[in-house]
Amino acid sequence: MNHDHNHDHGGSHNHNHNHENTHDHEHSHDHGHENGQNMSIEEKLAVLFSHWVDHNDSHKDNFFSWAKKAEDAGLKKIAAHLEQAGTLSEKVTRELKQAQEVLNG
Repeated sequence: MNHDHNHDHGGSHNHNHNHENTHDHEHSHDHGHENGQNMSIEEKLAVLFSHWVDHNDSHKDNFFSWAKKAEDAGLKKIAAHLEQAGTLSEKVTRELKQAQEVLNG
């Protein structure tokens, strides 16, 4: 399992996700902001939206990848559920991007 987070708060978030094994999602993110008190809610949301979109897209890709593997293994019902999870993840990403656009004006 590989789950690296490289954060550049200049606007981009690079993530390398390879989820071959299961894991929990309790992440501790210390972004080095002096007490976090100096950021407005809008600044915090801008950082979070980028992170959420990247993270969600990684999961979406994994859902579709595992759906293909399940289909190839003859697990058609499981594949269908994984496909649906990927499709729903695409919808989540669209919603997050729309919220981000509103924030950016």
